[in-house]
Amino acid sequence: MNWLTKIITAAEKIKTAVRKRASKTEMAASKYMSCHGVPIEKKIIQQNNFICPECNFHHFISPSQRFSMMFGENNWKKINSPKVKDEDPYRWEDTKKYTDRLKEAKKITGQDNAILSCEAKINDIDVVVSAVNFKFIGGSISMNEGENVLAAVQTAIEKKCPYIFVSASGGMRMMTNMLSLMQMTRMTIAINELKKNNLPYIVVISNPTTGGLSASIVSTSDICIGEGGPNGGATYAFAGRRIVEATTKSDLPEDFQTVTWQKSKGQVDLVLDRKEIAPTIGTLLSILLKKHKSENIEENDSLVEKSLQKTKEAS
Repeated sequence: MNWLTKIITAAEKIKTAVRKRASKTEMAASKYMSCHGVPIEKKIIQQNNFICPECNFHHFISPSQRFSMMFGENNWKKINSPKVKDEDPYRWEDTKKYTDRLKEAKKITGQDNAILSCEAKINDIDVVVSAVNFKFIGGSISMNEGENVLAAVQTAIEKKCPYIFVSASGGMRMMTNMLSLMQMTRMTIAINELKKNNLPYIVVISNPTTGGLSASIVSTSDICIGEGGPNGGATYAFAGRRIVEATTKSDLPEDFQTVTWQKSKGQVDLVLDRKEIAPTIGTLLSILLKKHKSENIEENDSLVEKSLQKTKEAS
């Protein structure tokens, strides 16, 4: 066997030994998934609110799935918002047309825009909730998303009920340029109107929350809850870690820009596992709106006292 034959034989052996990486379609069709190096059935994770029972990793969850988890199946009502006629005013095109990206995002998520809002009840308390879908162009915010938030806040004001915002975004949508950035101001003004009406505003930070959304309405909450998980939980930041490292030229802690790290700096009030968020919000709203039952007063007051103490310690 000459040297050329040996090389060809070795190459064939390597080709056979190396497993072909599964495609997105194959992974979606599989009954299993892995977040800690060991296969686990998808249905087990789904039954556990899309949290891995082995490593506590919080997997992606869509707004509709989150609403069903928080309020029960079909126990929430979608809020419709005005639609912008021209979604592509700049006729944007990079590797593909923005109009094609929108069509694809709408098909994948089943939503008209990146935010889904609804009316529901927690502990028999009327609430309005908005949640961002990260699979809709990275949860980026543009004109239709801004209109959705404004419609949701207006509904909360009219119903005189609390507003809850669940964030998951890469920031403002570059394809719509200044029209996207304007939504930061419009949404913040809407939240200010909510506060003028003395209505509670609670933010739940899910993974990831960055950019313009974190710099606008996410940081103006009355109560800020971070969604937990391994390695510090959800990412909560403005600029990316690599940008900060390059700018400051310093080593950063491993949990930098996670909700746990932000809590230690006083930016987040509570860090909770996904399954604990809805019951905790219900308890907090019962106290804030003075609708808690007399037998639970001591227990509820103790929860608030502990939360405030943790926030003071972090500050």
